[in-house]
Amino acid sequence: MTTTKAARELRAETVIDAPAAHVWALLTDFGQLSDWSPETVRMIPLKRGGLRVGQWYLGINRRKAVVWPTRSVVADVVPERRLVWDTPSSGAQWVWELTPDAGDAGRTQVVHRRPVPGALSLGSRIVAPLLLGGNEAHADELEEGMATTVAGLKAAAER
Repeated sequence: MTTTKAARELRAETVIDAPAAHVWALLTDFGQLSDWSPETVRMIPLKRGGLRVGQWYLGINRRKAVVWPTRSVVADVVPERRLVWDTPSSGAQWVWELTPDAGDAGRTQVVHRRPVPGALSLGSRIVAPLLLGGNEAHADELEEGMATTVAGLKAAAER
């Protein structure tokens, strides 16, 4: 299978001057995510039990006048280290990785990735060209938005 530019792995990263436990606490408080993310309006848990593998979240997203829902399913949770959710409606996966600095426990490397393990879903391949400026343009915009989100998390953690 050929990977299109739109299905490439998107990535943003930074080093935050805060311990991993503090960064994790902010990252997993999804009520704050919309303060940092240019696309996420809200993430709402759909099942009982809190943040855990198998939990479903309804994501409300926006781009200019376009608003759409996504269902995300938590695929991996390693507290203070890794958070992954799958978004079946797009075929994408959203990955957050936190790595404490080996020489300074008060610093944490944060990597935010969006791989597409299989392929973008048919829905994404149809909707993005019609409403989001095209698949490749939307992927570029998503990557810029991920950098904005990571910068927002950094600013909040370093306050």
